Formats: sequence, C-alpha cells, structure tokens
Amino acid sequence: MARSAIGQRHETQADGASAPLLAPDEPPPVETIAARRDPFVFVCEHASNRMPAALGDLGLPGEAFQRHIAFDPGAEALTRRLAARFGGAAVLQAYSRLVIDCNREPTLADAITPFSEDTAIPGNTGLGQPAREARIAAVWTPFHAALDALLGARFAEGRPTALVTIHSFTPVWRGVARPWHVGIIQTGDRRMADPMLAALGREDGLVVGDDQPYSAKDNVDYTIRRHGRARGIPHVMIEVRNDLLADDAAVAAWTERLAAALEETAQRIGLPAARD
Repeated sequence: MARSAIGQRHETQADGASAPLLAPDEPPPVETIAARRDPFVFVCEHASNRMPAALGDLGLPGEAFQRHIAFDPGAEALTRRLAARFGGAAVLQAYSRLVIDCNREPTLADAITPFSEDTAIPGNTGLGQPAREARIAAVWTPFHAALDALLGARFAEGRPTALVTIHSFTPVWRGVARPWHVGIIQTGDRRMADPMLAALGREDGLVVGDDQPYSAKDNVDYTIRRHGRARGIPHVMIEVRNDLLADDAAVAAWTERLAAALEETAQRIGLPAARD
C-alpha cells in the first residue's frame, strides 16, 4: 500500500500532454502472482493508495490517502494471504482508485471520480478526454490486459478456474452504520455466491450480506462481469468490513474463515481446491 508524491503540487496533466503518466522508475500498474495450484484466481482492484508522481496529491491532504476513498484498507493483505493459502494466482492493482477505478467501465463518470464519499477530488475535476485517456492507458488497460492474459492462458490449457475479487467497505457510509461483517456480490450467476452465503451464514454472530453493501446495480461488478460471467467461469466478489481487517491477526482470521467457505464452495460446484 505504498504511496508516492504526497505533498507535491497536484497535477491534472494538461490535456495536450503526450508524456506517459508513469515514469520509468515507478512501479508497473499491475502485479501478478503466478499460481502453483488450481482453481482460484484472486483479484484486488483497490489494493494500493500509491499515486503517480505526475499526479501529485490531486489537491488532497495526506490523511485522505489513508481512507477508503483512495483504496480498500486490508484488501491487499487479505488477497495475498488467500493466494498463499491456496497456492492460487493473484492480480493486484498498484495505484490508487483515485487515479482510475479498475472496477469500473472507464467511460463512467466515477471511474475517475471528482467526488468520493464526502470528499471533493480537485485533481479529478474538469479533466478533458486526453487526460482521461492517459490514465486509462497507463493504469486501467494494463490491469485488465494482465487479467485477460492470465485467464486466457488458463482457459487454453484447460485448467479449472474460479475468479474471486477481494474488497473492503467502510463500517459507516454517510452517517449510516452498516451491520454486515461481510458481503457476497454476484452478477446473476450464483454458482459461487449461494454456497459462499450458506457456508458463511452458519457462523453464529456473523452478519452476511447477499449483494450488500453493494450490488451490480451500483456498477461495482465490472471485473467479475467482464472476466467471470463473460467467460462463463464461476466467480464471486467478496466485501469485508474494513474495521475487521485492522491488523495482521484480523486478516489471518478472515483468511481462514473465507478459505473454509471457498473450499466448501469449490467442492459443491465440482472444482478442485487443494491447499498449498
């Protein structure tokens, strides 16, 4: 969850600028972890709060980058632990969702949002098409190309695959408390969602949301829709409340809870789920 260039002047990239958004010495926009075992491919579209140096701080104070508006707190650690637990593949975004949200259609207004939760984003306001296209080319396109390539290779090899995207959500949204500890989101294909809900729902005291706190109607299903439903592979989006991922012990506990549910789900839909 490293972040760069905070405290520098914010830069919106002149609409006529042709220079690449990411400098040669900056990290690539996507990290791919190779699979050792099938079937799970884990994805974290909001893993990092890093900003490209060219964009500075978008006119925001430093504390804003520790909030959900910049990334999904705890989601990166949970994704890495789950991938390690199963020996599965993982694809993680390396830059903040404030640069561009890789879980959105790039043409949607909130893909590069000028306002998030209760916060205006000055450096995202009034962007022209060239500036938007620069962010799409630098961050969004490579992320989805990497996931396309990974899944395409698995499909060509005939490897069993299930797509699992990992997110976290805030315990309070615009003053309204959210009761769920975890939410399971689907695209209409419920092959994984229903057994996940059943497995998690058996735990006493655990409040599990079915398409909560978000659903496809909120445009949050882009990745599972494009890479899961469109390919016909089982898929699910998991949202864990971020105050429940506050430290390593909490992330480890959620790793075990979700791993057990994923193992049961894989068995129920006929996928191998060998652990590392």
